[in-house]
Amino acid sequence: MQGKKNIAAGFLFLAAFMVYGFVLIYLRDFAPGKEAWIAGYSVGKHFESRLAHVHGNLFAFINVVVGYLLLRLPVGAFAAKGISWLTLAGMLMPLGILSEVLFGVPPLLVIVGGVSMVAAMVWFGVAAIGLRLPAAGAAP
Repeated sequence: MQGKKNIAAGFLFLAAFMVYGFVLIYLRDFAPGKEAWIAGYSVGKHFESRLAHVHGNLFAFINVVVGYLLLRLPVGAFAAKGISWLTLAGMLMPLGILSEVLFGVPPLLVIVGGVSMVAAMVWFGVAAIGLRLPAAGAAP
């Protein structure tokens, strides 16, 4: 049953970072002092804010896909659990970027999340190579 929590967390995380995207649009188009925000488009907090938004949505989508595949593919229980948790931990990366921007927190969460997501993708790739799937059209 591994994967269900990835799908749920992925969709909730996606919704949260979509809302954050609307915040970024507000800051760019409607907020007082929007000119200063626009002027800093490619540097500093503005750039990191957009980086968090993009990675938050990407990692949310990856969690949905990984969750679905873990439910559908015959991945071993140990590997499925490890891949699931590592993929969830990967969502610490965009949270870490936001924590840096908003609170000045050191980038530890960014590193932990990034390493976790890469490890999950490598582990899932290796697990997929070893899968024995039924031939197309064969009865289950």
